[in-house]
Amino acid sequence: MEIQGCAVKDFHELKVWQKAHQLTLAVYQITAGFPREELYGLTSQLRRCSASVPANLAEGCGRNGDAEFARFCSIAMGSASELEYHLLAKDLKLIKPKDHAELSQRATELNAC
Repeated sequence: MEIQGCAVKDFHELKVWQKAHQLTLAVYQITAGFPREELYGLTSQLRRCSASVPANLAEGCGRNGDAEFARFCSIAMGSASELEYHLLAKDLKLIKPKDHAELSQRATELNAC
């Protein structure tokens, strides 16, 4: 995630935040169909790490200085990588291959921003 400071204090204006927010919504939709026994397992993990990406970008924008913003961007990158791992739900047949490909591509794209 290569963002030059957050001179813009409204995180909604950041393209990377917008993409992360849309990805989080998609994760929530897809995990809604997971089995009930995964509620505290993969459902929770996928939702938590996906929501962490836009949340950390938003928090970074609310901080003072580029160094703090960069730190929160780094945390967001880590969460995007964690999301990529938790998409192992495909191997457990919880996510359709098409949905996996889309979510994985979008998570990878966030780390390239």
